[in-house]
Amino acid sequence: MKNLANIITLSRIFFVFIVVGLLFCTNCKYSYIAALILTGILMWFDGLDGFVARKFNISSKLGALLDIMGDRIVENVFWITFCALGWINVSIPIIVLTRGIITDSIRTLAFEKGYTAFGSTTMMQGKIAKFIVASNFSRFTYAICKAVAFFFLIAGNYPGTYPSRGLMLQIGIVCAVVSTVFCVVRGLPVIVESKRFFE
Repeated sequence: MKNLANIITLSRIFFVFIVVGLLFCTNCKYSYIAALILTGILMWFDGLDGFVARKFNISSKLGALLDIMGDRIVENVFWITFCALGWINVSIPIIVLTRGIITDSIRTLAFEKGYTAFGSTTMMQGKIAKFIVASNFSRFTYAICKAVAFFFLIAGNYPGTYPSRGLMLQIGIVCAVVSTVFCVVRGLPVIVESKRFFE
């Protein structure tokens, strides 16, 4: 039970690479259906690991670190894959990757000083910064936006013709853009508040 939350977190990484393999099975409808199902599971696991950690009181700094690592790998793999498939503009993975490298570098420094990205020992000090970066509302909204983008981009590119395809693609692209903006907005307070670690 002690490592259950971490196992859930790490399984997301395993699933995302299976999804990528399925998406590159060109024009295979069944592979897209499997990719959609696995995407739903790994997005659900994104919240499940934290729930399990809190429910069984097994939260840890390692768990917080693995959660961020899992999030980064999953979202970056999805954005890069969607770009490689021609579904989104290259600016999205470039922005998301750059923001992730900057904030995670800062969080590494904060981690050395005993802080975590979220929870009771969060590195965020200001109320507004805590709300934008570490609040459950902000984290949940961002996760849902990404999940909708991932799901609808895959569903909208399902091989074949069907009536709602255009709408699904539009929803996927809009959510991809919104989640990219959200990604940047959530990264700014981390950069602003990092100055105390360099004093």
